[in-house]
Amino acid sequence: MTETRLEPVPGSDAGLKLALAISGLATEDLEDPGRSFFRAVSPDGITVGYAGIEMCGDAVLLRSMVILPEHRGKTLGRSLTTETLKTVKQSSAVFLATTTAAQFFENLGFDVVERADVPPAVLATRQLSGICPASATIMKLNRPPT
Repeated sequence: MTETRLEPVPGSDAGLKLALAISGLATEDLEDPGRSFFRAVSPDGITVGYAGIEMCGDAVLLRSMVILPEHRGKTLGRSLTTETLKTVKQSSAVFLATTTAAQFFENLGFDVVERADVPPAVLATRQLSGICPASATIMKLNRPPT
């Protein structure tokens, strides 16, 4: 994805909403304040995925990570995550919640954390306080992806 670029898109972007819905990811809070979303575009102008971040005080919630079905299996998920993390201040703690991709994110430097170890501002997000199931795995970035 080094040649692929991230373009900001609003939470109201129809392509973002469709991609998340097709993948079974939440769309209820996309237009709430404090969120930034990106479209991953290939060098030939094709949208290959989407990603988002949500500011939570000094921490960030990585969210809405999706590679479009026709582009999966090409290491774009790793690249999309790496590029998205470049939009976050180095000093920010980065968290995410997942129900299906814990192993994928472990390979990128995220570790499973207990809810008790997550900052209150992250736990208070709509994602973690109600949209994601309580059984979702919460992870924290402990080293940048290589």
